[in-house]
Amino acid sequence: MTTQKLLKRRVRERMAKTGERYTAAQRHVAQQRDHLEAARKGLARAAELASDAKLTEVTGRSWEAWLTVLDRWGARDRKHGETVDFLIGEQAVTHWWAQTITNGYERARGMRLKHQQPDGFTIYASRTVGVDIGVLFGAFVDDWARGEWLTDGSMSLRSAQPAKVARFDWGDGPTRVSVTFEDKGPAKSTVAVAHERLADPDAAETAKASWKDRLAALKAHLESTDV
Repeated sequence: MTTQKLLKRRVRERMAKTGERYTAAQRHVAQQRDHLEAARKGLARAAELASDAKLTEVTGRSWEAWLTVLDRWGARDRKHGETVDFLIGEQAVTHWWAQTITNGYERARGMRLKHQQPDGFTIYASRTVGVDIGVLFGAFVDDWARGEWLTDGSMSLRSAQPAKVARFDWGDGPTRVSVTFEDKGPAKSTVAVAHERLADPDAAETAKASWKDRLAALKAHLESTDV
């Protein structure tokens, strides 16, 4: 059935149910269609940050479920940090996923551009690598080890918590890189990178693609037989 025929059928069904004239029924059906389409696009924008399957695996809820939770809580009228705190404190979500869910909600509800944060634009990239978490951590915080795989930029260490998180200045510019680490068992760990304070959406897209390549190079280097 074509879209137009389906629309007319739904209009007639509403007319039969409500007694409305064709024009009124058509307006209501069109509004409902537009609302559903906006919701679908909102979910798609949120899912660009993390797949529905991954989010459900980690947090126990899908994107649609989290959007409903935050709508009921009143997240549309809250600041970004308030929503993150709510997810951590009231919903027992880890900081990384609280940020992801908040960003996804704000994108889904049209409150924020892709990658946009209060202080600029932030992109995220992650990779699971077949090495001990200590080795992965060292590949970032040790200057020599970092130079083995990071060949298209430079970072200077600001602060670090061993095998947990490291924060860097990126090059000579205003942007920063925050890196978190997660132990996945013997000889397996995950690194998650957030490149923050980027100037605009184009810079964010470029940085995201670059970090995807960098983490692939890191993985190949650390898993090579020479390491």
